[in-house]
Amino acid sequence: MSIDSLRRSARATVSGFPRGFWWLWLSTLVNRTGAFVLTFLSLYLTQELGHSAWFAGLVVALHGLGGVAGSPLGGALTDRWGRRPTMVTMHLAAAACAAALAVVTSAWAVATVVLLMGVAMQAVRPSINATIADMVPAHDVRRAYALNYWALNLGFAIASIAGGAAAFLGYRTLFVVDAVATTLCAVIVFLRLPETRPEAAVDKRGEPVAEEKVSVLTVLRDAPFRTLVLLNLLVCVVFTAPWIGLPLTMAGQGLPPSSFGMVIAVNGIVIVGFQLLVNKLTDKRSPVLLLTLSSLLFALGTGATALAGSSVAFAATVIVWTVGEMIHVPTNAAATARLAPEHARGRYQGVMGMSWAVAGFIAPIASGAIVGGPGPDVLWTATAVIGVLAAVGYSLRLRKALADDEDTTVTAVKSAGSSDDADADAGQASVSA
Repeated sequence: MSIDSLRRSARATVSGFPRGFWWLWLSTLVNRTGAFVLTFLSLYLTQELGHSAWFAGLVVALHGLGGVAGSPLGGALTDRWGRRPTMVTMHLAAAACAAALAVVTSAWAVATVVLLMGVAMQAVRPSINATIADMVPAHDVRRAYALNYWALNLGFAIASIAGGAAAFLGYRTLFVVDAVATTLCAVIVFLRLPETRPEAAVDKRGEPVAEEKVSVLTVLRDAPFRTLVLLNLLVCVVFTAPWIGLPLTMAGQGLPPSSFGMVIAVNGIVIVGFQLLVNKLTDKRSPVLLLTLSSLLFALGTGATALAGSSVAFAATVIVWTVGEMIHVPTNAAATARLAPEHARGRYQGVMGMSWAVAGFIAPIASGAIVGGPGPDVLWTATAVIGVLAAVGYSLRLRKALADDEDTTVTAVKSAGSSDDADADAGQASVSA
């Protein structure tokens, strides 16, 4: 592939989005660039404050537990308040929690602040995803989610490198920088991002039409979406397991902690380096096919961990499930946006986000218990089986629902193409005249 073709491919990947999307993309990048709290929280608790490793693990789990509550809360506020007010409020709340961590020292205070931070950080995600679905044409939504996910990982990679280099300044300094970056993110959203919540429907007389009230239970009564959420929960459990199980497995084989650092860094490197290429290769593909493929890649990558015996082999398994991650995350977000009614996009994204938060809470606990009990081979065999079950579920249970959605997307693309052709013909006629 020539340099010119690569340039054209990159230009096609990032073109066609409204200006508001790029302000949102920038806010994601800024926010994640300063995301030091979770990266260094366990070290801060054990090395700086002298707490046990058990307590550090509990506090990290509390962050995930806060997300379980924060995601549906953020979804409801997104539909009721609006996208922009929810983002600004929750970003500022997360910034306040980060600043508070630089001050509080007691175990109860730290645990409470981290729990609240989990609520705020997870509550902002439904509003971001709903905003993208609002402002981007349906046939470009998956590409938009992929670009936003790329910004998230690019920012996280920068934060990891910068945070490690600046750790000598003290953990509290890093938490303050996190608070400043998150506040700057809120300022960008407040000043530059327009409100995109769809206006209330009106009848022929111009009177507002009463919309059906939507709650979490209402969302879960949507059978195709409920299936999508449950299958995503399975995939999230598989995706989360390596973050706890992998370092324990490598340590059990006598590899030093530095080896795990290099191996897990492959995840971020692959995403930052190849997300745009993967997005180009998978663009306009069947969502059922992509979700099935990503589940199988998760199963293959995590299952092969049981066979790995060196840092290189472990890194190879990470590459496999990272490709699955790059395919799954934007495709799942786009499928959620498609299945959600306009007036309930926030709540649907909130329920979907809750599946991520639940997995983030239970998977670390289960992974540690399995590695410490039956052994790591049992963990990786279980993740492989769960991944295959998820793939079968996507292929058999969601084929009709997502196929209908795919037909809608194809129609939109064809309509857009027809419109472009018509504009081109009109322009040619004008020139001829």
